[in-house]
Parts: sequence; structure tokens; C-alpha cells
Amino acid sequence: MQQLDREQTLARLDYQAVADACAEVLKLARTGQTACPPRGFMPLSEDGTLLLMPATDGEIAITKLVTVHPRNGVKGRPTIQGEMVILDAATGERQLLVDGGAVSARRTAAVSLLAAQRLAHRTDTPLLVYGAGTQARTHLEAFRDGLGTRRAFIHSRTRSRAEALAADMNEQGMNITVIDDPRAVLEEVRLIVTATTATEPFLPASLPQDTFVAAVGAFRPHMAEIPAALLQQGNIIVDTAEGARDEAGDLIQAHEAGAFDWSQAITLESVIVDGQRPADEGPMIFKSVGQSLWDLAAGRVLARSIDA
Repeated sequence: MQQLDREQTLARLDYQAVADACAEVLKLARTGQTACPPRGFMPLSEDGTLLLMPATDGEIAITKLVTVHPRNGVKGRPTIQGEMVILDAATGERQLLVDGGAVSARRTAAVSLLAAQRLAHRTDTPLLVYGAGTQARTHLEAFRDGLGTRRAFIHSRTRSRAEALAADMNEQGMNITVIDDPRAVLEEVRLIVTATTATEPFLPASLPQDTFVAAVGAFRPHMAEIPAALLQQGNIIVDTAEGARDEAGDLIQAHEAGAFDWSQAITLESVIVDGQRPADEGPMIFKSVGQSLWDLAAGRVLARSIDA
């Protein structure tokens, strides 16, 4: 069995290739060619989470074991750590052991890229990112590579982390500005990424009608980034209906308050496979909590890279 460390894993996970693979597995899932059980979830100490995610397309199978510790960032430790095994579905032979944190980082941003490519009204504006962690970085990279985004703003509670990320991305050819008040740029941007562990909504109650939001934080029921008023104004697209009902804190809380009904949301699968688009005008709000089909998509890209 070949092993890939974090840098080797990242080098084989081109954002567009993973986005395309995510579209492929959604089509396979529609025809019953994949299996994707609900992911295992267990709380850990220090507000941590243990996640176990298996999936198969009949040719390969994957299992990813990941821990998420939001408090690690302030301690200088990785927030997400893990491993993913890729094996031959017919024989069980282990083919690859790769860095699970790298897979999570790349495939989450690649799914947001796929959603933006299919749903965003405009992709010719700067990007506003809330957060300065791993997902902030990968979304900057993914939107740069897949949408041509070069100008972006970062807002984070920890300004030093935002400044470090901005400096690194500027060295790679982007034009990033750290801002203290996101409201100052909301009329300029039409692409927004929220990648935080906030427990209180921070986006405004209203956004310009042609805004696209990729909300990838708030992955537990007590978390929230999006206020109920904005959910009522916008069109809601979820990466997985089951996952959103269990984990998307923004939507769960709005539903419990009577401000949102699950029937208002459509799935990314319906967008990709059926060509469905929300009927109403208004911001596109893509809520992503993750599922093992996205890891399977990354596994397919990794397996092909080794075969090549």
C-alpha cells in the first residue's frame, strides 16, 4: 500500500479535477452506483468531533477518519487531522493511505467551487472570506483556480491569522486585503465564503440579489453564520439533505424558529443531475456540511493520479 503525506496528497488534488469528480459521483449516486452511509459522529473533549466516513462506487471504496478540534487553531495545532484509506472494492486490497485533513480541505472547497460555477450570478467580483483557517485558504485557492478570482477580502476575529494568510496568498499572486468591517465591502463583492465556528449569525439580514454565499462553517447544530432573515430572502441549496437536517446549525435553528422550511431547500444533486435552479430571484446560499461522496470523489482523483 502506497502512502502519501499531506503535501503529496495536496499535490494530486487539483481543485477543478475534484469538482468535476464530485459532479461525476452525484450522477453515479442518482443511478444507484454508489453507497454512502451516514457518517459516524462522536463528540470529543475540548469541543472536538470524531468523524468516520465510508463510501464506494463499486470500483474503489474509501474510509476517512477525521478529528476536528476548533480550538486547536489558537494553540498552533491543525484543526483537522485524519487519514483516508482507498481500497479495491472487489478484493479489499489497500491501495493508498493518504492525509485525511488534506482531503477534507480540498474537497470541501472543490464542492463550493462546483456550486459557484453552476449557481453564482456573477464571478467577476472580489471575494469576501470570513475566517482565516484552512477552509479560508483552500477556498481562496479554489476560487482563484476555478473562477479566476484574484481580488479578495478577509475578515477574522484573529487579525494576525488573517494577515498571515493574506501575506501568503499575496505572495502567490493574489491581491488580498484584511478588513475589520465586512460591511464596508458588501456592495462591492458578489462572492462570499463563511468558514467559521461561530455560534451567532454574523452575515447581514439582506444581501444584494446577485450574491453567491458558500457557507461551509457552522457544521454543528449549535453553530450559526447565516441569520434567519437572510435565509428567507435567499435561495437555499444544500450539499446533502440528510446532512443539513442533522448538522447545518443555521438551517436547523431557523427551522426550529419557524423561519425556514426544509421544503425550501434544493440539493446540489438536483442542480448537477437535473439542471434545476432555484425559481426565485435572490442570493444563492449554498450550505455545505460535507458527506463521504465528496471524499469518494477525491479518492477517485487520487487513484487515477497513481494509475497515471
